Amino acid sequence: MPEQRLPQTVFHMLEKNIGKKTRVILDPSYGFEGTLVAVTQEPSGIWLSDAEAIVLRATIAQPIPQIASREERSEIFLHLNSVQRIEMLHEEKRV
Repeated sequence: MPEQRLPQTVFHMLEKNIGKKTRVILDPSYGFEGTLVAVTQEPSGIWLSDAEAIVLRATIAQPIPQIASREERSEIFLHLNSVQRIEMLHEEKRV
């Protein structure tokens, strides 16, 4: 089965955010956080460095998923076909 090609705009958006802290959700309860360091088109995917695997939990009282646990990883490649959502995280300014 041939691999589907994603629109070029997805790669442009990701390339503009290289070097930023990123959260990648693979399914409703699992994902990764790390620094976006590279975007590849063949195979279509992204590389995260200083990555952490995260487990997300939601409850009836707290329907927005919250990070329940973290596990350190070093560098990881994520194929874009398995990604549900990508979030660019902004660092909070401390006073």
